[in-house]
Amino acid sequence: MPSLASPLWTPCGFDHLTRSARGWLVPTDDYWRLWLQRPELALVEESCAAEQALHASLMDAPTRAVAPHELEAFEDDDARANHRLFLGFRDAVMSAGSLEAAYAGFFKAGSVQIPPLFLDLVVQALVCNLLDGVDGLDGAWQWRAAEMLFRRQRVRVQDGRVLSGDSDVLDMLNETGGLGAVGRLLMQSGAAIPEVNIEVLGDDNAARYLQSRAGNGRFNFVLDLTHEIQRELSHGLTLTMNRSQSGLKALALVLQKWVRHFHGVVVQVQPEARVDDEAWRWHVGLDVESTALLNDLYRGNEVAPERQQRLISLFRLTFDDPQDMQLDVRGKPVYLGLAMNTEGLLKIKPQNLLLNLPLARSI
Repeated sequence: MPSLASPLWTPCGFDHLTRSARGWLVPTDDYWRLWLQRPELALVEESCAAEQALHASLMDAPTRAVAPHELEAFEDDDARANHRLFLGFRDAVMSAGSLEAAYAGFFKAGSVQIPPLFLDLVVQALVCNLLDGVDGLDGAWQWRAAEMLFRRQRVRVQDGRVLSGDSDVLDMLNETGGLGAVGRLLMQSGAAIPEVNIEVLGDDNAARYLQSRAGNGRFNFVLDLTHEIQRELSHGLTLTMNRSQSGLKALALVLQKWVRHFHGVVVQVQPEARVDDEAWRWHVGLDVESTALLNDLYRGNEVAPERQQRLISLFRLTFDDPQDMQLDVRGKPVYLGLAMNTEGLLKIKPQNLLLNLPLARSI
């Protein structure tokens, strides 16, 4: 099968993957070669002869077995540990047969031994698979929302808008003005540095967002997650309007595709500003914060207002075919939660939708 082509996020290796008959991603030798060129595994000037020999051998035959003594001969402990983690990951994917099967298996096993960086790169490739062929204005919103599945976000409420930006990018800009080590030195010396603007994704810059994504792996557009806009009218009236281009709707579409891709079931996901359901039966937090919050609300525990305000959105997930659900909750909606922590950080755990949905059958 030919390898796939993706217009976005080349560093994740999507263009070095093939699809199985099920549509799941199967690595080629070039996919593993890309991993070997990452900073964690690439040779450096200090690399010893044993590391150089193994690296050259794996570049030639990326899936070959590696004997324990080949790693033990490494002089650098970090290099040895990094290669051992990579080989464990490689072997798990090869044994599972696809990135999807391996990813699901990592979490079903309970104790996850794969580094978070590896998992995020896998999810990034999976997202490319989900959105392959999605373009245009709506596509830009979905691609940006999909970044939330593998990139930690920093959320800020500003002028009534809920804005989500890549935390690493925003922190770098705050520390260096976007100029890296040089910018950090300038800021430490008190020198003025040019202002770097972060754009909020909108109709006027969607094409520029897609162009900026192509191949360079940058994550410098902010996503507006505002659910509703309130406008004060005369005579004390307030007009509340749902936003037609909320990033929450784009995220909902991505979550729909994620569930269908892994479970083979069709669901609909809709953002909800509030839930009034006395028959609430099932919920899934999309992150650590919302999981704990929804658990407390479900149990009837008191939740402080400040903590409730960290809830960014709820979502209603429904199954097109109720027969796909467990019998005891068949036909009932599943509520999803999305929340930031006390520092305004949000890290979605897409694996929660693999493990915690009330499915009649599992993966």
